[in-house]
Amino acid sequence: MVMRLTRPLAALILVVGLGACGSRVTELDFDERPADQLYNEALVLMNEGDYRTAQLKFEEVDRLHPHSDLGRKSQVMQAFANYSRGRYTDASVAAKRFIALNPGSPDAAYAQYIIAMSYYRQIPDVTRDQDGTRRALEAFEVLIEKYPDSEYVDEARRKYQQVQDQIAGHEMEIGRYYLERKENLAAINRFRVVVEKYQRTNQIEEALFRLTESYYALGLTQEAQTAAAVLGHNFPDSRWYKDAYTLLETGGFSPEENKSSWISRAFKGFNVL
Repeated sequence: MVMRLTRPLAALILVVGLGACGSRVTELDFDERPADQLYNEALVLMNEGDYRTAQLKFEEVDRLHPHSDLGRKSQVMQAFANYSRGRYTDASVAAKRFIALNPGSPDAAYAQYIIAMSYYRQIPDVTRDQDGTRRALEAFEVLIEKYPDSEYVDEARRKYQQVQDQIAGHEMEIGRYYLERKENLAAINRFRVVVEKYQRTNQIEEALFRLTESYYALGLTQEAQTAAAVLGHNFPDSRWYKDAYTLLETGGFSPEENKSSWISRAFKGFNVL
């Protein structure tokens, strides 16, 4: 995949004045040639799209010259080569190793970005377990908090929001499953997660409506009224608010907020973006 991951190569790829980089071989004959020669050969292979062989050459530079500048650059380039091959687990392992060995490196932010994107590319369908998605969320959070001035932060924030939407969507999927089976308490627990943890996702409006629906079905009208009132206050034009209002109206009720409700407390200080 060609994306922002290729942009840092201008900084990471050090062209070391060698002209031609030697002949290409099918199997690498590891020897102790100079680091710059091996490194340049790896760059040529990457430019040709042979990421596997390039990765092996970067590994050789790392093995023979681990404390040199090119050795350190080869460590992060291994992560990039693995990512480019779709070997996301290997990419994240290599990037984590680079950060552990070079925590103060200018390339540490890039390595963290590779980790986050490796998890991001493995996010499963919303109906499946989302443990990997949560790891992506954590990795983007580290990138945003630890490297706030890096060039990757803006994209990390966008991806972070997308990942939150995914996790919230998973909670909603399970909540709707319980709701269809009239297991209202189990459904409420799932919708509550969205309201308390993922208020700024694209699932929040439906979550508040589903709380209205679930509480109303249980006869807990005050909680249902509160969920509808909070929905209407924050998203007055939402179709979900119209549905909530109509539902309450069938029983002679209207949205009315109970300030002591957990729903009100969850939304204290919330402002629509």
